[in-house]
Amino acid sequence: MDLFYIYPDCHSRGLGYAVWKQIESMYPETKVWELVTPCFEKRNIHFYVNKCGFHIVEYFNAHHKAPDYPDSGYEYRAECFRFEKQMKQ
Repeated sequence: MDLFYIYPDCHSRGLGYAVWKQIESMYPETKVWELVTPCFEKRNIHFYVNKCGFHIVEYFNAHHKAPDYPDSGYEYRAECFRFEKQMKQ
């Protein structure tokens, strides 16, 4: 997954969850969903873990850099979580 965004004015209406479930239904062959979000995005963490069933599987930081962006200079990637969701087949 590359980018998933709901405008702040539309938060807390169930739109994000409805869109996520639609995405899942469009790709039934997917075995594992994977995404990364910055640690400071508490709403994202809550949404993915508590609403969508993802699990935090890795924590990227200055001592354990994200492999896709090892020295990219993207400060927002300095501390982030990697999530996975195993789909039932």
